[in-house]
Amino acid sequence: MIAPLSCPLIEVSGTPFERGQQYGEQAAQRILKGIGHYKDQLQTSGLKDDDLATIIDRFAGAIADYGSQYIEEMQGIARAVNKDLSAVLLLNARTEILKLARRREKGQQDFIQSDGCTGVFVMPSVSRDNVFIHAQNWDWKTECAETAVVLKIKRDDGPDIITFTEAGGLARTGFNSAGISISGNYLETDRDYRELGVPLAIIRRKVLEQPHLAMSMQAVYGTRKSASNNMMVGHAHGIAIDFECAPDETFLIHPTNGVLVHANHFQSQVALSKLLDKGVVNMPDSLYRDLRVRQLIEPHIGQVTVETVKNALSDTFETPWSVCRPPRRSLSNNQSATVAMIVMVPGEGRLEVALLPALGAHFWSYDLDMQVKPIDQAVAAQPDAA
Repeated sequence: MIAPLSCPLIEVSGTPFERGQQYGEQAAQRILKGIGHYKDQLQTSGLKDDDLATIIDRFAGAIADYGSQYIEEMQGIARAVNKDLSAVLLLNARTEILKLARRREKGQQDFIQSDGCTGVFVMPSVSRDNVFIHAQNWDWKTECAETAVVLKIKRDDGPDIITFTEAGGLARTGFNSAGISISGNYLETDRDYRELGVPLAIIRRKVLEQPHLAMSMQAVYGTRKSASNNMMVGHAHGIAIDFECAPDETFLIHPTNGVLVHANHFQSQVALSKLLDKGVVNMPDSLYRDLRVRQLIEPHIGQVTVETVKNALSDTFETPWSVCRPPRRSLSNNQSATVAMIVMVPGEGRLEVALLPALGAHFWSYDLDMQVKPIDQAVAAQPDAA
């Protein structure tokens, strides 16, 4: 029997540069593998080194303007793995850089498959244990199961963070000790890449650094992006909003009957009246993945558990074009799979990860010490209305 793939826990603390150094030292092998993987892809695309350097420099400037501490942390990672900063920037802006590289080679077939993800909110009111559940299947390149990590950040300047991400990335899917959680899904529109914005990984990190939900939502809603993306932001006390983001405009989706499921197409009718959804062409299974997950959860309304959500995200309807995708060739001829299933219960400080779950899901559990109060205490602590 083949042992299940594990996802190493990386724990860091200190200044941004010190955190980066610790991150790089603990995850060096996986970081270097990820850098090599994406550089190979870019070379396959025919992108010249000078063009790549120009693109990376532009994102470095955008990130520095957004927060110099992110550059400092990436510099620490780069120092630890003996690479230039540009290599770590590539990991943190890889979606944008790969797509921009494709546009430099107009007329060629797209050489990457977009992240095809399925995200879930379950509100406390419909869960058996009165907890908020936030989960996601991350569909991407099969080999990225070998570069995934869980990063735990001990901070002196805000809430602690735990996040599942590609090694060297500053954030992806996770939550903080204030009870705020985030996940993301790929979207594509006709407005993408007209202007430079802040890379998605950096926005997600910004969300997780906030002690208050309002400021996390501001980071999503108010930050200009290079391309469209869906960001699901929630709180352990049962507030959850799905942000369907175009680069210059954001549309909101709220849970229905205590559940929200989102795949890789726009659901907002307002959004669809204003822009062209271009992602479905490459991810036609998106059109039923969210329906399937909702259909599997809804019969359990009032008694939904983590196991209910795991079972729904393990759905094999229309495999290999399924919610839980086994390794297969994508439309762009890349080897694609559900790389990870991530299930979070922020109120309990618990994050679970199963790598390549379609091949047999084994969940590894990680925890974070929480500072969020139980909801009854939080409400009681509020001052009386004037």
